[in-house]
Amino acid sequence: MSGELAFFELGVADAARGRAFYEALFGWSFAPGPAGGDGAMITTPNVPGGIHGGDAGSSPYLFFRVDDIDGAVARVHELGGSVEGTDVDGDEESQATYGRFKLCRDDQGSPFGLFQAPGGP
Repeated sequence: MSGELAFFELGVADAARGRAFYEALFGWSFAPGPAGGDGAMITTPNVPGGIHGGDAGSSPYLFFRVDDIDGAVARVHELGGSVEGTDVDGDEESQATYGRFKLCRDDQGSPFGLFQAPGGP
């Protein structure tokens, strides 16, 4: 497990409004997201990100890169954290293109994400 920041995800009520806000605030640029819909990929000078609608009042998720997501999930549980049951991995084609993702909470309930790049174990 390497643990470096891989990307961030912003959940907002209205994705178009969110894009306009963050573009005006930070000068970020946006491209259509891989899943279609109202989501978008965010280009920043440093860490890439994403934004999606229908998630009013959510906290930003920071996704940390891991080499073996199944091993990392087991370790989260061993350390007293939890992993949400929501399937955010998508199908095999999506995993081969974009990698695998898990939404987690640490042992104090703070949210974070795990990301395994395509081609992992």
